[in-house]
Amino acid sequence: QVQVEESGGGLVQAGASLRLSCTASGNIFAVNGMGWYRQPPGKQRDLVARITWGGSTLYAESVKGRFTISMDNAKNTVYLQMNSLKPEDTAVYYCSADVLTMQSLEIPEDFWGQGTQVTVSS
Repeated sequence: QVQVEESGGGLVQAGASLRLSCTASGNIFAVNGMGWYRQPPGKQRDLVARITWGGSTLYAESVKGRFTISMDNAKNTVYLQMNSLKPEDTAVYYCSADVLTMQSLEIPEDFWGQGTQVTVSS
């Protein structure tokens, strides 16, 4: 129905940068917003950043000033530019898309990607 696919994870040293990408595709009528969440080993999944179709953003305190979320509305693609990475940023990063589908034009649904691993070594 709706597919969400992330890319761009990897292994980097502390202080390095990475850029994650995520595209939502399929039976989409409209995208309300997209976001990034992360789940470190043995911990819960938490919000990293979200962006609405209109460009409003929300960041976790731990990433403010280091991470930047942006969105290409025409491509239903969201990016997460991660700078000054720290070992505590190590996690599986998941993308979510809040969309209206052709089958649900009034009630938005959340769709999730499979996740991409980001590992930051000290």
